[in-house]
Amino acid sequence: MTAFFQSFGLPYSGAWFLSTIIGILIIALPLMLAVAMIIYADRKIWAAMALRRGPNVVGPFGLLQSFADGAKVFLQETIIPSAANRGLFLIAPIITFTVALMAWAVIPFQAEVVLSNINVGLLYILAISSLGVYGVVIAGWASNSKYPFFSAMRASAQMISYEVSIGFVLISVVLWAGSFNLSAIVESQRGYYGFINGNGFNPLLFPMSVVFLISSMAETARAPFDLTEAESELVAGYQTEYSSMAFALYWLGEYANVILMCALNAILFWGGYLPPFDWAPLYFVPGIIWLFIKILLFFFIFSWVKATVPRYRYDQLMRLGWKVFLPLSLFWVVLVSGFLMFTRYGGAS
Repeated sequence: MTAFFQSFGLPYSGAWFLSTIIGILIIALPLMLAVAMIIYADRKIWAAMALRRGPNVVGPFGLLQSFADGAKVFLQETIIPSAANRGLFLIAPIITFTVALMAWAVIPFQAEVVLSNINVGLLYILAISSLGVYGVVIAGWASNSKYPFFSAMRASAQMISYEVSIGFVLISVVLWAGSFNLSAIVESQRGYYGFINGNGFNPLLFPMSVVFLISSMAETARAPFDLTEAESELVAGYQTEYSSMAFALYWLGEYANVILMCALNAILFWGGYLPPFDWAPLYFVPGIIWLFIKILLFFFIFSWVKATVPRYRYDQLMRLGWKVFLPLSLFWVVLVSGFLMFTRYGGAS
């Protein structure tokens, strides 16, 4: 795209800047539309699980319900508690929303279609996902209220607990693929057993795909790990004092993170933009369609779990992270690295 704008006489710096802005908008605007529709899908799935209809009034089949909700919160007044730290209170949801969008810069939608194809894309994702908790922590502290503050402490402890096991899971994938680049990780998943694509079909990596799926639910504070928003204990958690668009930014950021984690599950373990079978006719379908289908499948799993599994107690949440996932993922790093050493690299020599 940079070369295209240069053909109109723009200097390289101007053409690069313009092409980058257009690339960001091409990702961000459809993502915001996807978030609106994924909220609708979430509510429909919960309703089906509970034998209810769900949104069905605003627009055909209720498709415009999310837009009606968005208009409602946009027109509401933003109320700032008198004892709150005004600056931090307002900037916290902006941090959460912005960080949720930044991570999409390195997601490969199909071969050679990625905004920033950097060699350390996986490290970038890990760093960005770690920053997301700052919006929650700042909101809890700046609200100057008891329940949001408790929620902020829970969020920070929960993020630390599951980031560690996610890190070890990612190390297993990086060792197998030999790269931190997300496109290279996807390409390394071609042709398992000669006909199937995806690390999830590898007996050594399948257990890590399950750990990553559960950890990604905890990382995004989705049920049954939504201890930061436990209404029976914390009213609404860190969002308790928020209203209007500040509250909406948290919702948008949360669902953008959920879609991101669904995309990462697809990219790291289930072939990303590759078709499920390494069969030539399937490659005529654009890679972005395959990725989209896999994201929807994982989102259905997220919603299914939220609708059916009761919330964990906090001690259960911590025990699962530190006493189950951490030693399991650490052991798997040793197992994968040992296997690769004695097979791919010809033994200890």
